[in-house]
Amino acid sequence: MAKHVAVLMGGWSSEREVSLRSGAACARALEAAGYRVTQVDVGRDVAEVLARLKPDVAFNVLHGCPGEDGTIQGILEILRIPYSHSGVLASALAMDKAQARIMLAAAGVPVAKGGIVSRAAAAKAHVMAPPYVLKPNAGGSSVGVYIVREDQAHPPQELTRPDWSHGENLLVEEFIAGLELTCAVMGDKALGVIEIESTQKFYDYESKYAPGGSSHILPARILPEIYQRVQMLSLTAHRALGCRGVSRSDFRFDPAREGASGLVCLEVNTQPGMTETSLVPELAAHAGISFGELVTWMVEDASLER
Repeated sequence: MAKHVAVLMGGWSSEREVSLRSGAACARALEAAGYRVTQVDVGRDVAEVLARLKPDVAFNVLHGCPGEDGTIQGILEILRIPYSHSGVLASALAMDKAQARIMLAAAGVPVAKGGIVSRAAAAKAHVMAPPYVLKPNAGGSSVGVYIVREDQAHPPQELTRPDWSHGENLLVEEFIAGLELTCAVMGDKALGVIEIESTQKFYDYESKYAPGGSSHILPARILPEIYQRVQMLSLTAHRALGCRGVSRSDFRFDPAREGASGLVCLEVNTQPGMTETSLVPELAAHAGISFGELVTWMVEDASLER
């Protein structure tokens, strides 16, 4: 009998729509590869739903909470359903940007100068000399991210909104001018490096998901030694956080700085986007791995106690 795969998608985070698109694309590819597929739009009753379905594998395509922070991984461990991507600890670490920075720096992966500040403090006055970046400590898809430029007299006043939903702790980091780079790790191998050009002021939600919002240059237009260093650092970051399966690390690189001193890691994504045009499938295709082969590998790589 064909292996039964439950594709976990949707959820209730701010990245719900992206997750639904990723899940639908993966479900189609898995069905074409011969698996028996059930699409699960994850709600608060997910444990009950999965206990009833009894799938052989859970293919996790959730973004944000609860799919990327270790919560769903813990449920799957209790239910003893093998799953894709990283486990409980790696997921929780990567989702908490401040904790991830500590682990990455300890492993020799460069990070931008910065730290945690309260939303109230960040809204009241500049918490570091501009230019700097403010972002939710736990979140993705550039939701709630602000670049504060030198000519801005005050921090973004959106931080004071009563309907703010991105947490009370923010990460402030020095803004690194230059290039946006990303590299995926698949198993124990780093794939290529993409250079991202955004049509917006920065690589925000619209740039990532709106048609024409950005262009991807693969391979990235950087010196070979920088290209290889991004690959090496991506693999180091993947291992430092204890990631499994597929991850994607994002970087900024300022070519004006000497050598690789302008290269910093922004974050590690344990649940990267998985539409057919997302960055990880694009990197896999560049390595000769089709979308169908990629999702098949992820299903067969699934396990417990990851």
